[in-house]
Amino acid sequence: MSFDIDISAKRGAFEIAATFRADPGITVLFGPSGAGKTSILDFIAGILTPTRGRIAVDGQVLFDSTARVNLPPERRRVGYIFQDARLFPHLSVRANLLYGYNLTPPGTRYAEPAHIVEVLGIAHLLKRAPLFLSGGEQQRVAIGRAILASPRLLLMDEPLASLDEARKLEILPYIERLRDELKIPILYVTHLASEVERLADVVVEVAAGRVTGQRRA
Repeated sequence: MSFDIDISAKRGAFEIAATFRADPGITVLFGPSGAGKTSILDFIAGILTPTRGRIAVDGQVLFDSTARVNLPPERRRVGYIFQDARLFPHLSVRANLLYGYNLTPPGTRYAEPAHIVEVLGIAHLLKRAPLFLSGGEQQRVAIGRAILASPRLLLMDEPLASLDEARKLEILPYIERLRDELKIPILYVTHLASEVERLADVVVEVAAGRVTGQRRA
């Protein structure tokens, strides 16, 4: 499964131009804060609309300005993990995990709850409410919820940014295991060289809204 993007857009006076390809594994969008990395994820997810270009995952076109294709976010099968967990506070961990899973047609599911719970080490948390989880635990649940919707592409927008160093070190091995087991493209945004060194298969460098280079890590 692969992912291709070739887009340009304007956000006020800020211009964005991004062309790159991602294969299974972690492709890191790397650059300073304010470089436009999160905006690129938002274009892919369908939260924002590019001015022109094309976005496709595994051959399916999500956006094509020439063909006038622009799938709504709910039809893109793109998982999105934000800096904060954004769990449903009124639902248990189990219900949060099953939210996207239950909305996904059985024929398109590739992720099963029991396996993802085991991969993320959250079996002991299933009955808890999000209020009673640490920041690292909340983020692991958020990752599990996104994956259980069986996305074709996973977006991770600085998922460790709100965590202290101990919690970051707690979550990194889980992200590495997901990289090795999921076999889907993961786009991971960071401005930290340490995360690039540990996680990246491919590095896409972003500066002032533009992709300036792509290399194997």
